Amino acid sequence: MDKTGPVSNTTSLYALHCELNAKIVEFANYQMPLNYPTGIIKEHLHVRESVGLFDVSHMGQIKVVGKGATAFLESLLPTDLNQLEVGRQRYSFLTLDSGGILDDLMVSKFEDHYLLIVNASNKNEDFKHITEKLPVDCTAKLLDNRSLLALQGPLARKVMSRLSP
Repeated sequence: MDKTGPVSNTTSLYALHCELNAKIVEFANYQMPLNYPTGIIKEHLHVRESVGLFDVSHMGQIKVVGKGATAFLESLLPTDLNQLEVGRQRYSFLTLDSGGILDDLMVSKFEDHYLLIVNASNKNEDFKHITEKLPVDCTAKLLDNRSLLALQGPLARKVMSRLSP
């Protein structure tokens, strides 16, 4: 890597990925594991049949708070957030004024805020788009330096229930 260029970020699990001999690649200015010595096909099949843990800490995390947060986000996302229960998440899109799609994302509803998980390569552009339209009764914060894990596969609920009944 050119030492005069931008420095790549690493996630909290970077050392573990290296210890496990992951093939590391740069993605969205992060050093991320692409695959492990067992190979992509074996990893893929394992997750499809069992469960896999993914380090997705490179993704953007945007917290939106305020009285008008629901109405504000509904003006940007084609999603009925009033119907979204606290503790639940939905897949949605961040839209442009023209009706086009800027990015896809996940939106989670909490008691006092929403958390948007946006794509790593667009997180700064997404955050700018949101904050440019933010009403006075809301705040938005890009939550950097946080980890994010995704537990996926048919046994994910069983594994997670051992950790959080």
